Order: sequence, then structure tokens, then C-alpha cells
Amino acid sequence: MAIQISSEVLEGIVLALLSQEDYYGYALTQGVKKFIPISNSTLYPILRRLKKEEWVTTYDQPFDGRNRRYYQITAAGLAQLEKVKSDWNHHKQIVDQVFNNQMPKEEDE
Repeated sequence: MAIQISSEVLEGIVLALLSQEDYYGYALTQGVKKFIPISNSTLYPILRRLKKEEWVTTYDQPFDGRNRRYYQITAAGLAQLEKVKSDWNHHKQIVDQVFNNQMPKEEDE
């Protein structure tokens, strides 16, 4: 994909996946990769930021003699996800108007 995804959109994608189920880091990276190309090194700073903002929490689960760190969305994270969705829809409408050569109505300016 030639278009760069902003960190806000990537955060929204991560929150959207976490709103469906809890994920450990590698599985979350694989889930995001189904939609956009990212690396593990891209995702972990996003997860740290989401945790710092208290939009996600973590818990550890034993797996094959070691722990996996799972990420879980919080109520604040769900609210942030709704904000990102709203912002994205507004942004998408504007870009679609430009790409489709549609001039905004007078009251929209």
C-alpha cells in the first residue's frame, strides 16, 4: 500500500480488533496485517501508547511454560474507538468529495 496510515488510524484499527476479543501481541500483529502491512516493531509502540492513555490494559496468561501478555480494551478505549470512527468517517467524506469532484455546499464551508 502506497498510502501512509496515520498513527491515529492505526490506533483505531487496533482498538477495533480489541473490541472484538483480547489479543496477545503477536496475534494482534497478525490480525492487523490482514488489513494493512505493518511490522512487529510498529505495533508495540502503539500498544504502549494505548496503555499509557488507559485505552487498554494488560494481563498475563501462561502458555507453554512462559507468559503471554494479552491486551484488553477499556471503557475509555471503547469511547476513543467511537471518536476515531467518527473522525475517520468525516475525513473519508471530505476526501471522497474531492476525489469525486464534488464541491461542498455553501453551508458546509
